[in-house]
Amino acid sequence: ITAAAEAWARGAAALPKPWKPQKPVLPVEGMRNVLITSALPYVNNVPHLGNIIGCVLSADTFARYCRLRNWNTLYVCGTDEYGTATETKAVEEGLTPQEICNKYNAIHADIYRWFDISFDYFGRTTTPHQTTIAQDIFQRLLARGFLLQDTVEQLRCENCQRFLADRFVEGTCPFCSYEEARGDQCDKCGKLINAVELKNPQCKLCRSVPVVKPTQHLFLDLPKLEERLEPWLEQSWATGDWTANARYITRSWIRDGLKPRCITRDLKWGTPVPLDGFRDKVFYVWFDAPIGYLSITANYTDQWERWWKNPQQ
Repeated sequence: ITAAAEAWARGAAALPKPWKPQKPVLPVEGMRNVLITSALPYVNNVPHLGNIIGCVLSADTFARYCRLRNWNTLYVCGTDEYGTATETKAVEEGLTPQEICNKYNAIHADIYRWFDISFDYFGRTTTPHQTTIAQDIFQRLLARGFLLQDTVEQLRCENCQRFLADRFVEGTCPFCSYEEARGDQCDKCGKLINAVELKNPQCKLCRSVPVVKPTQHLFLDLPKLEERLEPWLEQSWATGDWTANARYITRSWIRDGLKPRCITRDLKWGTPVPLDGFRDKVFYVWFDAPIGYLSITANYTDQWERWWKNPQQ
């Protein structure tokens, strides 16, 4: 408080000159470099106040604070555009998935401009950089033995002539009996679900009852990482600022034992899987979407790795 009073008494003339970063904003040797991302808003809706307050506004406030501190700051965001939610919205509106993405990306960008959110760059995930980086990460996982191939039982709608991705199927949760559980997770009890575990499943497109059929998929071999993950988590919990909710959810996953997680889907709208035998599939959106932070930065600057692979700065 004393320091603040003294600074106030000295007046604005004594303040350090505002830092004006070059464009594009890149890490600077000897400065505090801060990369800020907002959680990527999904593209199939119009943002409301809850989205803005809970996501982009808090990050915007922090970005403005960092700039006032004369920290070299880059703030990026963009729309998350792949996955079944986009396909579902496209069916509802009679448009193609790309048309849906183009329509709602523009709406999102306009709303954030209206609120004067201070993004340095607002992008999207349906770009060539997204494909290149996601496929590169996939190839690295494959080369290091972190992927499994397996036949899985999956729900198929004979009426629609398609395997049903998670959001195209709805039913009763096998754990808590919530009647509107999705094919990947129950929004009531929070448990992860395989779609074939749902009771009374229905195709969300035509409301017919799907049948169970086998299909080949690729899985992230999470159990192989468990021994390395646990000590890292213990250290991170001790030194980091994890929320109570994040700690609880992560601990529950570790306590129950990590399971292989499917990273491919029988869809058309997504990043293609670059592997023979799987080229008619795309990456599951929760494998693909977090890579959007990297690809959006790559669309902002071809020197994106200076932000994402540069722990010294």
